[in-house]
Amino acid sequence: MRIVVAEDLYLLRDGMVRLIEAYGHQVVATAATGPETLDALRTWRPDVSVVDVRMPPTQSDEGLRAALAARAEMPGLPVLILSQHVHQMYARELLADGSGGVGYLLKESVFEADQFIGALERVADGGTAMDPAVIAKLLSSNSPNRALKGLTEREHSVLGLMAEGLSNQAIGRRLFLSDSAVSKYTTSMFGKLGIAADDDSNRRILAVLTYLNSL
Repeated sequence: MRIVVAEDLYLLRDGMVRLIEAYGHQVVATAATGPETLDALRTWRPDVSVVDVRMPPTQSDEGLRAALAARAEMPGLPVLILSQHVHQMYARELLADGSGGVGYLLKESVFEADQFIGALERVADGGTAMDPAVIAKLLSSNSPNRALKGLTEREHSVLGLMAEGLSNQAIGRRLFLSDSAVSKYTTSMFGKLGIAADDDSNRRILAVLTYLNSL
């Protein structure tokens, strides 16, 4: 994969570059500010990018804004956002266009090499990758709205794991369910959420967006 890495802290940026290349992928550009990030994304149109939320010059949400601006110009451009803390708004904004190819990880996840690279690859394939800690934090501080109250406890568990970016097979392993059982739960869940039959990837993205919007 061709990857852009945008992070203002040199040591973390260099570490990610080394890790990504150790897994056989190519880092085509790096950036240390919001404007540099947007320029790199426009120039390279990478298979996926890793972008820190807070970057110079404002040290607010420059990285996120650059990523969203690039996706507005190039719909579906895969972006994996890194953040020091959990912010529900970031996850919701990333998924707002419903096109997938987005992820939101806490920075500490970078040190879990397999998890980090796995998230990058899912996002590059057009899927979603939400940090388990992000989902756990959102669930612990909020309660589901009316849209999710019709789901069973098992369907709610499946949807939470789907939000993390897990495939049906991975969800089955986590919940000790067969593939057919997971498929049954997801079909029922899509129906209860009012998500019509469509490409399965699109339905998963819409379900995750509904989930995050409800928290």
